Amino acid sequence: MKKMVMAAATAAVMATSGMAAKGTASTVTEEQLDTLVFIYQEEKVARDTYMTLGNMYTNQTVFANIQASEQEHIDQAQVLCERYGADISGIDETDVGVFEIPVLQELYDTLVAQGTQSELSALMVGEYIEITDIDDLETAEEGMPSDVVNTFENLKAGSLNHLAGFRDAIDAYNSSK
Repeated sequence: MKKMVMAAATAAVMATSGMAAKGTASTVTEEQLDTLVFIYQEEKVARDTYMTLGNMYTNQTVFANIQASEQEHIDQAQVLCERYGADISGIDETDVGVFEIPVLQELYDTLVAQGTQSELSALMVGEYIEITDIDDLETAEEGMPSDVVNTFENLKAGSLNHLAGFRDAIDAYNSSK
C-alpha cells in the first residue's frame, strides 16, 4: 500500500507540477525531483493531520509535541527541494489540509476522517502515518545523492521517535480504559 502511494504520488506530481531543474539538479533525475516534492508534501500531511486531530483531542499532547517536529521535517525537505530545483512554488504550507498532490490530499482527508471517529482512532492514525513515513523514506532514498540520503535518515530517525510516542500514547489510552 505504502509503495503504491509513493508510485501514485510520483505520477501525480509529474502530471500536476512543472518541475524546473536548476542549480545542482543535474545530479538528480526528474523522478527524484518528484520524490523530493512528495516527501515535502508527505511531511506536511503528517503535520496538518496532527494539528487537526490535536485540536480535537487536546488531552493527547502527543499531537502537539510531534506537530512541532513535523514542521522541522517540512523545513528540512524544503531545503532539499530548493537545493535541487524542485518546484514547490504552488505549495502553501500555511494552508492546513490542502495539498497539491491529489493522492496526498486524499490521504489527509481519509486520515482525518478516521481520526475523528475516536481518540484511539486518532492515535492509531498517528501510528499509521509514522509507519508510512518510515517506509516511504526508505524507498525514496534509493539512488539519491548522499546529502539527500543523510537528510532522509534524519527524518526517519525522527519518525521512529514519533512512532514510539504514538505507541506509548496508545498503550496509555488502552490502560486507562
